[in-house]
Amino acid sequence: MLIKNAPKRLPIYGNPGHHVEHFSFTNQDGKTITDKDMDGKIYVTEFFFSTCEGICPKMNENMTLIAQEFRGQNDIAILSHTVKPEEDSVARLKEYSLNFDIDPNQWNFLTGQRDDLYKMAINSYLVPVDIDSSDKNKLPEFIHSERFVLVDKEKQIRGAYDGTNVADVKRLIEDIKELRKEYN
Repeated sequence: MLIKNAPKRLPIYGNPGHHVEHFSFTNQDGKTITDKDMDGKIYVTEFFFSTCEGICPKMNENMTLIAQEFRGQNDIAILSHTVKPEEDSVARLKEYSLNFDIDPNQWNFLTGQRDDLYKMAINSYLVPVDIDSSDKNKLPEFIHSERFVLVDKEKQIRGAYDGTNVADVKRLIEDIKELRKEYN
């Protein structure tokens, strides 16, 4: 029997039991942000770098649509991880974040150790990358993906979206609303 106005159930990505791993990175204000800070939150994550002249400016412009839609709503967060931590220091990320009208308590620009950031992208957020098939343990030279990843309160991947495409970002916003209904 079909229930009227029942929320659609978003799929869960990855192998059964896949969850975002533990993490600890530093945000634009020098504060340590960990997976524990995401407890009880739905969040969107991306990988970018501040000096990018390609897809990153468009991605972060589109990420502001999400930030504006859910501004001040403590159960929604955004994590933007740099893929160039050697360039994107805390001070640089702070300067970069000022380009956007953001709530710094809700949108964190993160830096850390390169290997940790790349492992999070690949292993936790399932960002597709080209890896040398002769050495599966070797990290890629560079990650540059347009992907926004939606993570639920149980730290499961619930969607992947093209962050350069406004229509896809609007679909992401609607999926966040649907995901919230799963918790109500």
